[in-house]
Amino acid sequence: MSSIENKIHPTGSEDADAPNSLKAKGEHEIEPDGDIGCCGCVLLGISILTLVLFFPFSLICAIKIVQEYERAVIFRLGRVKQGGAVGPGIFFLFPCVDSFKSVDLRTFSYEIPPQEILTKDSVTVAVDAVFYARVFDPTMSIINVSDAQSSTKLLAATTLRNILGTKALTEVLSDREHISNTMEETLDAATHPWGVKVERVEIKDVRLPVQMQRAMAAEAESTREARAKVIAAEGEMKASRALKEAADIMSESPSALQLRYLQTLNSIAAEKNSTIIFPVPIDIITAFAKKK
Repeated sequence: MSSIENKIHPTGSEDADAPNSLKAKGEHEIEPDGDIGCCGCVLLGISILTLVLFFPFSLICAIKIVQEYERAVIFRLGRVKQGGAVGPGIFFLFPCVDSFKSVDLRTFSYEIPPQEILTKDSVTVAVDAVFYARVFDPTMSIINVSDAQSSTKLLAATTLRNILGTKALTEVLSDREHISNTMEETLDAATHPWGVKVERVEIKDVRLPVQMQRAMAAEAESTREARAKVIAAEGEMKASRALKEAADIMSESPSALQLRYLQTLNSIAAEKNSTIIFPVPIDIITAFAKKK
């Protein structure tokens, strides 16, 4: 019974590990060199023999160098060499068997040309942007796409048009940060199988048609005028309330009204020096008012 269980258990473990291996292969889509076959072994032996026969001159073809910011993806008889990308520094190649491609890992930027975009509310605008990206997996960037940088640039232009086509003009003008974040997430998800990481996306400029600019300027001017009238009306209302309160206070004290009258005469005399003013007592004016 135990022997049967021992025979069944390894098979079950292989079945359990199979999906993981398929998943790993599906993520990277890379098949390492593994078994190169009989012909591969023969060619590898010939390459080693050539190195030995023409040593040290063969080292010129066998030794390669990549910079600190680069990685080298080595192909052995057309298959990616096990161990992934190598570098930086010196690495060794077998002549006529190995080949390599170097990948730049530095962040590259690209300015998306102005795109004529029709917004959700049927307004045509010209929008340009800039994005920053870098290669995080050299092997994927070589295996899965012919030119990772060029493909990312083309995808960025189409993504910009697709995202802004679902936004209204007011959203495009006022919500640039949200649009940039959405575009960054979309681009990052699309370029991940290519080994490219999109680090940042920024909307540079939004250019409107001339007629739309004039209409928006007229609307803004009308809004400012209406706001100024409201503010002036509120000021007049507050001033009238203050005057009413002052009149109520002065009506309770005749001497305060007399002092205010004299103060007014003093200010008029200071400003209009050629005018002769005859002050009339308030009591006389009050008497005439009572007769009426």
